Parts: sequence; structure tokens; C-alpha cells
Amino acid sequence: MTPEDVWAAGDLYEPFVGRWSRRVAPEFLAWLDVPPGRAWLDVGCGTGALTQTLLDRSSPRSVRSIDASPAYVDYARARIGERTVATFEVGDARSLPVEDASVDAAVSALLLNFVPEPALAVGEMSRALRPGGVAAAYVWDYSGRMELLRHFWDAAIALDPAARELDEGTRFPLCHPEALADVFSGGHLSDVRTRAIAVPTVFRDFDDYWSPFLGGQGPAPGYAMSLEEARRGALRDRIRSRLPVEADGSIHLIARAWAVRGSRA
Repeated sequence: MTPEDVWAAGDLYEPFVGRWSRRVAPEFLAWLDVPPGRAWLDVGCGTGALTQTLLDRSSPRSVRSIDASPAYVDYARARIGERTVATFEVGDARSLPVEDASVDAAVSALLLNFVPEPALAVGEMSRALRPGGVAAAYVWDYSGRMELLRHFWDAAIALDPAARELDEGTRFPLCHPEALADVFSGGHLSDVRTRAIAVPTVFRDFDDYWSPFLGGQGPAPGYAMSLEEARRGALRDRIRSRLPVEADGSIHLIARAWAVRGSRA
């Protein structure tokens, strides 16, 4: 199988993992503790989860939000609005359209695993920082406690061993804190630190869990929608039989992210 990750519809991405990223973002920003009135760069802004949280909690002077997907940029702009301090544009994380030493903080949520050359993206974030500025990112713990995806891929691989090639836990070495620290240390950043951020992911029922996988946004939904109906049904039933379901039908899981930060000398 050749991974072909699709990122083209914000309204389908949000119920999949966008809503859970919005829960990680506040704790991530609290950890960074950047003073108010600073200039921010959001690299790989996606549907705007981190940008929105920045505007709500960090009192920034400006936020420049960049993503490679025109559809996601349009979605974030429409949802958040072109506020006086927030702008949105299409751009490549490996060659950011920003000036050297132009921001105080450069952040990225859930992007680095999907950049073919993550070291270039980190280097670009570092380049954009003023001396003393902070660069930081978080990614899902795909191989561990990003449980909504682990349940999916464990079931998919049991039914189709070839699905292992698409599993983010297999594909992405950066979903470990040591690897994140290494790529940040190689990006002209000092005082590099990592931490885990875990948030609850509570689903009303199985349909609330399963329906987002039918949207085709990202590796797991893309795989689900590539299956013929009978195979997709078998996958759905296997996952359903293994999820921890409460007496009221709700499903309580955990989504853990690994976060990393470093400073520009």
C-alpha cells in the first residue's frame, strides 16, 4: 500500500481529531507560558484549533497562520475570521513565507509527522524566531495512547496485515519524545524539553466514534473508505466488539500527545 493522506475538508476533519486537538491546545500554551503581546507563527494551522486557542488565551499582538491545504486555510479563516491580529495563508512548512527573526513564538500542532522533511520545518520555525523566542510542537502518541486510533489500527491490522503500512504508529518515528527532542535539538534550538499531554476523548456512543472515520480525512479514514462495504462492515464490527462501552453506551478513551519545546539563542 502507498499512503495517500487526504486533508481537504475541514468540516470532516473537525469531528475526527480536530475537536481533540482543541483540548490539547490550552495545556500546551500554558506550558509555553509566553507573555501577552507577542508575535506568533502557527505552522500547519489546519482548521485553526491552535490559532483559536492562541486568540482566546494568549493575548497575542499578532498570529500568522500558515497551512499547505488551501481548503483548511479557507475553513480556518471562515471559522475564526480575519481579526486584526490573525491572518491566514497557504504555505509550505519547509519553506515558510516569513522573514528571519520576525516572531516571538513559532508553534505547530499535529503537523510534523506529515511533513516529508520535518527537520526542515523545525529549522524554518527556528529561523523565524527572534533571539530568546520559543519554538514548540505537539504530535499524537500514535503508537501508544492515542486510543481512538490504536483501536482502529489494531482491528484493521488483525483483519488485513497490509494495513500496518498505513498505521501512523508504524509510519511516524516522531511520535516518540526522544525523536521529537532530537529533531528540535538539530534545529538550532537550546533548552529542548518534552512532555506528555493527555486529554479525555468521550464519545456519546459507537456512532459518535465511528462516523468520523467515514469522512476520508487522514490515514485511518482514508483506509476505511478504501474498503468495499463488506470489509468496512467487518472492521466496524471488530472495533465495536473491543471498545470499552459504559452502561449508558458512552465510550471513554484517552488521547495523548507528545509536546516539545526549545529556545532560540
